Amino acid sequence: MKRRQFLAAAGTGAAAAASLVAAPAIAQSAPEVKWRLASSFPKSLDTIYGGAEVMSKMVSELTDGKFQIQVFAAGEIVPGLQVMDAVQNNTVEMCHTVSYYFVGKDPTFAIAASVPFGLNARMQNAWLYQNGGNELFNEFFKKYNVYGLPCGNTGTQMGGWFSKEIKTVADLNGLKMRIGGIAGQVLQKLGAVPQQIAGGDIYPALEKGTIDGAEWVGPYDDEKLGFYKVAKYYYYPGWWEGGPTIHAFANLEKFNELPKTYQQALIAGSTYANTIMQARYDVQNPPAIKRLVANGTQLRPYPPEVMEACLKATNELWGEISAKNADFKKAIETMQAFRNEEYLWWQVAEYTFDSFQIRTRPRG
Repeated sequence: MKRRQFLAAAGTGAAAAASLVAAPAIAQSAPEVKWRLASSFPKSLDTIYGGAEVMSKMVSELTDGKFQIQVFAAGEIVPGLQVMDAVQNNTVEMCHTVSYYFVGKDPTFAIAASVPFGLNARMQNAWLYQNGGNELFNEFFKKYNVYGLPCGNTGTQMGGWFSKEIKTVADLNGLKMRIGGIAGQVLQKLGAVPQQIAGGDIYPALEKGTIDGAEWVGPYDDEKLGFYKVAKYYYYPGWWEGGPTIHAFANLEKFNELPKTYQQALIAGSTYANTIMQARYDVQNPPAIKRLVANGTQLRPYPPEVMEACLKATNELWGEISAKNADFKKAIETMQAFRNEEYLWWQVAEYTFDSFQIRTRPRG
């Protein structure tokens, strides 16, 4: 009897001890983590800025509120074009931005987002998620102490606002244009003078005549920024942004310190935000472009002569950069090979379906 009582007591004690050990282990596996995220975008651009908020909300829900990411608009902590620096030096743990803003660090950053005559949005996602793109770029991003996650896409963008028509390549000569990333270097070859200006500063520059033209995203955002009030001609397509990825960049050391479940929550939240942003733009752009036209905006396609000249200048630029930058050469050749394979399929089904639908929509 005494032996049975002893074993029972021992069992109870062991269970209690296990409980004491288990509680801290569980607590350690789900710590309270609070990060700050600096956006490159103003709050007024609710769709592109909102991508970070969508991601943050999902991360919180997936971790029962244990992993909180507070989103700050451009300028609240650092200026919009300095958010990458803030993540690198751990001023903030994350940023939400477009990597082509940082071609001054290395032109390879542009390819991770979008380059002239690159990929459309679906191809971009296919390359990044299923054909090694994310792995390729995160190997490159290590050099800058950041980890990149696709966290938004705008779809194909518009080609910019101008006070005068662009009829020939000669019209680009001397043109001062706000344009982000490496596309400005392409236009520079054709005589244009590129300016990299944050989104919130474009309108006053157009209004004052500091610049002659500007591109941003597309009808929904451009309407919000009021460009139609100070420029009449709205060109398409944005051949430099067929499907630009917006990234969430985390400080690499901070990302590696996260519990694996939190890392997966961050990946899942960013992937969800990537899908939601594209969907929102696809819903918002059609009515926005109707409103712009109703307000006097003149839609214009870039003339074939201009498109051909820009393609030629692009290919020249890729050759020049590739000759001295191995990372860029590897990424651009990988992207181009993937693009060309994708278009073999696109021309069979996707393009023919869309073309027919567009031609026959009055009868549908």
